[in-house]
Amino acid sequence: MNETRKGKVTAGLRGAGWNPARMDRPYRVVPYSLRTADDQRTLGLLYSQTGNEKTVVCLMHPREFTGTPYLVPDVLDAGCAAWVQAPRSIGNDLRLEHEVALLDVAAGMTHLRGLGFTRTVLLGNSGGAGLYAFYTQQALRSPERRLTHTPGGRPVKLATSDMPAPSDLVFVSPHPGQGKLLMNGIDPSVTDERDPLSVDSALDPFDAHNGFAAPPASSRYSAEFVARYRGAQRARVERLDAQAREMLAVRGRARKQVKEGEASPALKRLAAHTQIFQIWRTDADLRCWDLSLDPSDREVGTLWGRDPYASNLGSVGFARVVTPESWLSTWSGITSNASFEKCGAELQVPAFVIEYTGDQAAFPSDMAAIYDSIASTSKRRERVRGNHHGQGLAEGEESGQVVAGRMVQQWLREAPAP
Repeated sequence: MNETRKGKVTAGLRGAGWNPARMDRPYRVVPYSLRTADDQRTLGLLYSQTGNEKTVVCLMHPREFTGTPYLVPDVLDAGCAAWVQAPRSIGNDLRLEHEVALLDVAAGMTHLRGLGFTRTVLLGNSGGAGLYAFYTQQALRSPERRLTHTPGGRPVKLATSDMPAPSDLVFVSPHPGQGKLLMNGIDPSVTDERDPLSVDSALDPFDAHNGFAAPPASSRYSAEFVARYRGAQRARVERLDAQAREMLAVRGRARKQVKEGEASPALKRLAAHTQIFQIWRTDADLRCWDLSLDPSDREVGTLWGRDPYASNLGSVGFARVVTPESWLSTWSGITSNASFEKCGAELQVPAFVIEYTGDQAAFPSDMAAIYDSIASTSKRRERVRGNHHGQGLAEGEESGQVVAGRMVQQWLREAPAP
């Protein structure tokens, strides 16, 4: 079952996967299929070099899975094992409720403790940071203080679940939480959620009259426009929250009637129906287009590229297809619990934050807010040149992934074990 290999993998050099050249040495990887407290399955891959490591570093994203995160080689070089876990909702915004995803993390943490690891480090990269911050908040609470329901009303077994707390936290290119990320990026000029092409020109971020300039030039939005825009973004999220709650209320009333004995086919269909809805134009953070806002080393554009029409109206985008439950738990910047704003004050274990200076998903003010929110008295923050995935910003410069990896190695070696 334990297989030693020379690290020959097919992951590309770009993005979140590791550089195969950095894993061209013997290592072992063992897959584990785990059962969660709600009787679901989650997969974990345990990477090691000796099999005798006492520290394990966990990497997980709530909605993505590469299996080969780029920091795994550095974790192994620091003398630690690496646990790479798959979420139950890979690439699926329909089912992702963060409170339920915590049960996946808990299953992994419980398993690792059973394997004999004495120090467990949660390494949250990008959206994994919000997931691990949320998990740590709940794990550090006494069981009776843990959340009992998702924002959509689904019961969740956190109080009765074994939730081992981590020894340390490492956050690399974190953003404030998926809901907060979307709040900053949602296009408030949509006037009708049923019509993705509807637009209020006074709020259109891609209208030259409002300060937009075609990339690669930087736009220039006035302070007055920015203030109106931010207020309108929150208002749109509030409308979507209300829409999601009404969908849940309709189904809830139908279920109550069925339970009370009204069993017509039409009512049964309504009680069983989970509505699925589309959310368009979610890639419009003004900071991506106006480099004078929250200045950094970034280029004009977003994670999805420089064409705002393609990312706003194409098939790929954050929160494109959701249920009321997944919207309220994951993508609403108001109701989602998985944010540093809501969790940071309870994170009282040693923490290390690494930010990339050219990040197009999290900006300097976001990083400052994340770091300031962390309650731990033992924390450190470093800045590294690179984009959101740590790729170089200039031809020939050292990859930010490599620089960040050295910093992670140093942290793992120097931070005291519990």
